[in-house]
Amino acid sequence: MKATVPITVASLKVACSQCNLVELCLPFGMSESEIDRLDELVGARRKIKRQQHLYRAGDPFEAIYAIRAGSFKTDVLLEDGREQVTGFQMTGEMLGLDGISTEAHSCNAIALEDSEVCVIAYSKLEELSRVVEGLQLQFHKVMSREIVRDHGVMTLLGSMRAEERLAAFLLNMSQRFTARGFSPAEFHLRMTREEIGSYLGLKLETVSRAFSKFQDEGLIAVQQKHIRILDITGLKRLIQHPSPSPRP
Repeated sequence: MKATVPITVASLKVACSQCNLVELCLPFGMSESEIDRLDELVGARRKIKRQQHLYRAGDPFEAIYAIRAGSFKTDVLLEDGREQVTGFQMTGEMLGLDGISTEAHSCNAIALEDSEVCVIAYSKLEELSRVVEGLQLQFHKVMSREIVRDHGVMTLLGSMRAEERLAAFLLNMSQRFTARGFSPAEFHLRMTREEIGSYLGLKLETVSRAFSKFQDEGLIAVQQKHIRILDITGLKRLIQHPSPSPRP
């Protein structure tokens, strides 16, 4: 494992402003003395190369990770040996919350590109949250967002047809890129079509057909992993007024 680089309070502020971690590392309303305490919380950064694991299922839970740069996927190994993608995480989001209840990670976290995370020791987070009220509130908000996201995925897989699932996925990615200051209509997907299919509960061929249909209908333009949304209203309309096509 590569050596980690200590973070000073000054560099922590810069890191948070760049990677949208303000809601965790610099909560609004904190006093200067409380902000200074955060230097105890985020003590190291770790660089993860593309396709490397940040952690594996079964590893002891010791920390949560704030993605400072890059993106990850989480997956679990099914009984038949297949990998089931359970989520995609990007800059400004958290990894590792899956290990809180059992004190062991329940999934794998793998970098989709060269990435960097801030390591947040959970024992220190608990300790500091007891004395810094704002930090505890913001951490609860982070956990709440994860629950809401999980419910969204359950709805996606339980009630939507193939094209609706892909449309919802692209709209979700658009919203997340927008929140980070990037274009809502043009972005690069780091995951493969197969990984998207695994996440959405669709076969690779079904995902490819849906992408091709969206392109033929003028909803998107696709060049390998580069996506341009040409008709965002059309994608939203597809979800609001689904076609009567059969389920995949």
